[in-house]
Amino acid sequence: MRILNIGIAASSEDSNKRVAQRFVSNLNREVRLFLGGYWGLMRDVADAASERGITVVFLLPLNPKVSPPRRPEFIAIDTGMEYRARSVLICRSSDVLVTLGGEAGTIIEAYMGYAMGKPVVVLINTGHSSDKLELMGEQLDNRGTSKLYYTKNPSNAAKLALALAKEPTSRSQSHTHG
Repeated sequence: MRILNIGIAASSEDSNKRVAQRFVSNLNREVRLFLGGYWGLMRDVADAASERGITVVFLLPLNPKVSPPRRPEFIAIDTGMEYRARSVLICRSSDVLVTLGGEAGTIIEAYMGYAMGKPVVVLINTGHSSDKLELMGEQLDNRGTSKLYYTKNPSNAAKLALALAKEPTSRSQSHTHG
């Protein structure tokens, strides 16, 4: 059994337990989630994953707002990095990146994942600025290092992430140039 690494880019401000539950309920224990913190929507995703016995790896920034509780499913890594720097670790560690709605940090992670050749699943109609990614289409630039996939449904986002993470190219691609 190969464990699939799914990076999550999500709001650090707003909570949305419904989105988190619908997304996580379509995952299985063959995944490991990578999150940048334990607050906002990221917390909702982590808690929903913990309830299902899914491992969550927190790549925490320097001076995190909140530390995740000590649970068997939670692994917290204090990176000592500022927020954007720790986003590099999230994207590099992921077979696929999923954005569940957020602001500048979520958008930065989507661009970063794309530039690294990772497939990016974007949940739209969230009411967040990351909804505007859809205006960019399937590719963010002319190089086409990866592809963005859009959905309005958190359940579909999970199913799509699982399918994309299983593709061999999602692990082997690693574009780090400008």
